[in-house]
Parts: sequence; C-alpha cells; structure tokens
Amino acid sequence: MKTLLACCLLWLFPGVTHAATADIDTLRALHARVIQAHLERNPNLIVRDETADYLVANRGVITRPSLQDRRDRFTAYFASTRFASYVDLVEPVVEVSADGTLGWVVVQVEAKGVQTGDDGKEASVAFVSAWIELYQKRDGRWFRTGNVSNFKP
Repeated sequence: MKTLLACCLLWLFPGVTHAATADIDTLRALHARVIQAHLERNPNLIVRDETADYLVANRGVITRPSLQDRRDRFTAYFASTRFASYVDLVEPVVEVSADGTLGWVVVQVEAKGVQTGDDGKEASVAFVSAWIELYQKRDGRWFRTGNVSNFKP
C-alpha cells in the first residue's frame, strides 16, 4: 500500500523524488521519536537529534537555549511529569525543500498525564499543543534546528 501511495505521489507530483520520499519518512520518524521521548520520559531521545544552534519561539519569546539547557529542562520536566498518552491528533504535515536540505513537520498533539508539583502533590495535566519542528540536513543527516510552538487555550 505504501508503495502504491508513493507511486501515485510521484505521478501527481513529478518533482518529488525517491530521495524526497525517504527524507519525509525520516522526518516522520524523528517526530515519532519526540513522542516516544515524552512517553518514556527520556530527554536524550529529543536532544540527540538537535543542533547546538537550536532556535525556539514560544509564548511570544525567541530564545537559543544551549543543548545542555534543553537537556536540563526536559530532564526536570520529565522528572515531574508522567504522560499516560501523548499522541498526534492529526497526521503530521511533513515537507522537504526542493534542494533536500531543509524540512519541517507541523503537528498537533494531545497529552494527558500527571504532574507532581513542588509541594509533592500530583495533579492531572492535559493539553493540546501545535508546533512546527524545523530541520536541516547536515553532512547527510537530518537534525532538528528549531521549534515554534503554542498551546490551545
């Protein structure tokens, strides 16, 4: 079925090459690893695919946190938060530039779990968030270079 879909896409969009299809599959897998990291509470699954020059736009602020700052933030977050579910609400939208060096994944995720506060009390946590993961291919490997995110009110 996947082969049939790829053939149809190649017929409909002749500019899409096998390389682009493979790149799209790779970016989907990298996003899936982000989901897995949240469920397994493993910050290393996230930061291993990120660059040192990472850019974040969130809550009206643009930052460039270091790799260690990002690892520390996720380590603390995962220490206090356990997700029962962390799933894509819609199929991620994945695009790769015509020259195959840039890519992006647009997602909408729903998360449910429990978060332990500073007082030791647990509280339910649930949210819907949408974001864009930015990617760049460097020396033949895809890296996440940034994230622009928001939360549904």
